[in-house]
Amino acid sequence: MLLALLSFSATAATLPEDRLDIMYHAYKGGGATIDGPSVLVRKKFADKISVRGNYYTDFVSSASIDVIATASAYEEERTEFSGGIDYLHNKTTMSLNVTSSSENDYDAQTVGFSISQDFFGDLTTLALGYSVGSDTVRRRDDDVFEEEVDRQQFSITLTQIITPKLVASLGVESIVDEGFLNNPYRQYRFLDATETRGFSYALEQYPGTRNSDAVALRGLYYLPWHASVKGEYRRFADSWGIEADSVEFGYTHPWKHGLTFEAKLRHYKQDQADFYSDLFAFQGSQNFLARDKELSTFTSNTIGIGVSYELPNKLWGLAEKSTVNLFWDRIAFDYDNFRDVTATGFNPGEEPLYSFDADVIRLFLSVWY
Repeated sequence: MLLALLSFSATAATLPEDRLDIMYHAYKGGGATIDGPSVLVRKKFADKISVRGNYYTDFVSSASIDVIATASAYEEERTEFSGGIDYLHNKTTMSLNVTSSSENDYDAQTVGFSISQDFFGDLTTLALGYSVGSDTVRRRDDDVFEEEVDRQQFSITLTQIITPKLVASLGVESIVDEGFLNNPYRQYRFLDATETRGFSYALEQYPGTRNSDAVALRGLYYLPWHASVKGEYRRFADSWGIEADSVEFGYTHPWKHGLTFEAKLRHYKQDQADFYSDLFAFQGSQNFLARDKELSTFTSNTIGIGVSYELPNKLWGLAEKSTVNLFWDRIAFDYDNFRDVTATGFNPGEEPLYSFDADVIRLFLSVWY
């Protein structure tokens, strides 16, 4: 969601183009596989209104280190429907978005509104956004368990065309979460001399609120040979004590015969939550306890490449333009204080630190009509 505040346009207020995207996405790494299709359709009416609809499905199969340590491998399916409408009046664009997703143990609904306005000869754009969400959390092994989560998200983005070749954007976002915020299956571990392995597990306990803020600065520069370079920096902090920084650089290079190549590098680093520990001294040693590796201290490094090919026949005259696109990311995760409990022959807390690599693939067809 934080990537949304980085979006900007180098032109005056316009509606999105009429477009159809059909995508297959896949993630594989750390014992988890997630893949599925997505279909997105946009359509304009009278150059004032644009409507869109999106269908998105994840097929999840997980035997990750968290699952192996405390439970059995599982499979599930998540289905998401979203829609929206954009209304353009002079230099003002107003947007309404609705999203609903469902899986066997989690439902989520979100409604969002945003407004953007161009100023100073369309060189400056200010965008404000607000969304509210309501989630229902359940457990696959407990028909009685049901908890609620409420979310609010505020964002403001300022975009400036500095020169004909340089565009910059500054975005700020704030999120407020309230309710049951931890995973109902996840457990923390603690020292236990009565166990042969030297430790036991108990269900995690999280605070009932979380406030998070992010600020992002992004720049895009157009090169003389029609290529472009971009860079972005994002700073994140929340009320749980997590602080994170990410830096990303990208390069886009058009080639002959309708080919466009892309490459990117991204580095991410975060500190742990205040109530995180890989191994607690004893059960219930503090009010809040977590061993989720996503709340630990870790870094990730991503290298990505992609290629787009514009089809020469325009789908036999049925479309104005169409492209086939393939993108691949390789992500390396390294955890500074989360240990591999599946390793044997080690004392509790002395197991090797955990790390893994993941691959992300997006293959999609885009059609402008």
